[in-house]
Amino acid sequence: MRVILTGGGTGGHIYPALALYRIWKERYPETEFLYIGTENGLESSLVPQENIPFKSIEIQGFRRSLSLKNVQTVYKFLSSVQKSKRLIQEFNPDVILGTGGFVCGPVVYSATQLGIPSIVHEQNSIPGLTNKFLARYVDRIATCFEDTVQYFPKQENKVVLTGNPRAQEVASLEKKSVLEDYGLDSAKETVLIFGGSRGAYKINQMTVDAFDSLSQQDYQILFATGESYYKEEVERKGLQLNTDTFKTVPYISNMPEVFANVSMVVARSGATSLAEITALGLPSILIPSPNVTNDHQTKNANSLVKKGAAKLLSESELTVKQLVHDIDTMMSNLALRKKMSAASLEMGIQNAGDLLMKEMLVIKKK
Repeated sequence: MRVILTGGGTGGHIYPALALYRIWKERYPETEFLYIGTENGLESSLVPQENIPFKSIEIQGFRRSLSLKNVQTVYKFLSSVQKSKRLIQEFNPDVILGTGGFVCGPVVYSATQLGIPSIVHEQNSIPGLTNKFLARYVDRIATCFEDTVQYFPKQENKVVLTGNPRAQEVASLEKKSVLEDYGLDSAKETVLIFGGSRGAYKINQMTVDAFDSLSQQDYQILFATGESYYKEEVERKGLQLNTDTFKTVPYISNMPEVFANVSMVVARSGATSLAEITALGLPSILIPSPNVTNDHQTKNANSLVKKGAAKLLSESELTVKQLVHDIDTMMSNLALRKKMSAASLEMGIQNAGDLLMKEMLVIKKK
């Protein structure tokens, strides 16, 4: 069997595709893959690391306001459709999966024009422009939240809830001594605070300002700032943000393993993070980024909040006092955390990769 994967721009679009690839190769090692992305997207560095053949096209997104740039975008879209068709015909896939980002538009659209079965995977509660555009053409639309269904065509069997393949990779992880790598006690209750791979300025600032309070608690803190903030703020200002129970690091490379060994999480509400959090049944305080399209991180967070799996704290409400209060409230109430953990785990789709793979096998070229 031959499969084309496409998705790019951010890790949230790329990681699900790579997770599916690893799960698929474990089940069916003889399957051949091709990944189509862009040279300037994160996929150009992440995909080759997995030894997946990689081809690129040139594409850019539409501006939401009137702009001459959109004329150039239309030209690039038409050109990329032609190149995508050539790449697809050369590889001759049985099915194509698009996981979001502008690059999916011409690739998946071209596949539908060539009669190749196709599926798009939407990680967020509110779909992006590309997946909305492709919805009318593809054979299947895979979603991660029940709330997302309302935004897509109401055709029988077209929209399916599969979850995020990333969840399947972390669901089976077990507790181990990974926290000791960060100078913490693996037997102690631990709170993980982070704002995504690049960090989040306000979360960082409030956590730094809360250091004196948080470092005096019975639990311990692992705080990841992001590389840039760590260099520009922590190192440059000589901030001392480490004790026996509070450790500050620029980046956590083994995040899934760390997730499996903490008691709760304070984080943004990006799709990948939420897939991992619910797969492991972690209670969380979610602080959505206010700088994303359609405020989709707030919608993502609310999907967990209304199930009792998380608490939402908006950036406008985020203060040192509120952050410390909310963390203390959860960490001092084991019954509350157990209740939230059960709700979180119930939302997690631990076999998401297998479910998505099943849908792809159903629609594949006969």
